[in-house]
Amino acid sequence: MSMIRQNYHADCEAAINKQINVELHASYIYQSMAFHFDREDVALKGFYKFFKKCSDEEREHAEKMMKYQNMRGGRVVLDNITKPEKETWGTGLEAMQSALTLEKAVNQNILDVHKVAAAHDDPHLTDWLEGEFLKEQAEAIKQLADYITNLKRVGPGLGEYMFDKETLDD
Repeated sequence: MSMIRQNYHADCEAAINKQINVELHASYIYQSMAFHFDREDVALKGFYKFFKKCSDEEREHAEKMMKYQNMRGGRVVLDNITKPEKETWGTGLEAMQSALTLEKAVNQNILDVHKVAAAHDDPHLTDWLEGEFLKEQAEAIKQLADYITNLKRVGPGLGEYMFDKETLDD
């Protein structure tokens, strides 16, 4: 047992390890999405940049959780990362809809970790989750929903191309 471990229940440690793997899986999916849009037959640079950034952020979240695990005296336990369910992601609208579903699932997992921490009276973990993740997750879900609304509004083809250039390609 770690000498720094204090009020860190094994269930909380396990929940954080599960979340680390959820974040890494999300990063893997976003990376797949990014490189779908980088293909020569898709060629939407803004979508590539957006999903690449999402992938990087999810990996950063996993690393942040690994650091937290070490700080609390837990042990990082990594699991296999399953491949994405799809190999191609279709249109920008379809990919954004998949991303929204993914973000909501990641957010639900964080909320589940929060419940475990609250059940084991771990104010440090609940505060850390609230300060580091919950607001950012809500903002990401809102942004994706906004993008979906606008992609529906502009339509496929030229509309999607203009969305890529005007909204995503900074």
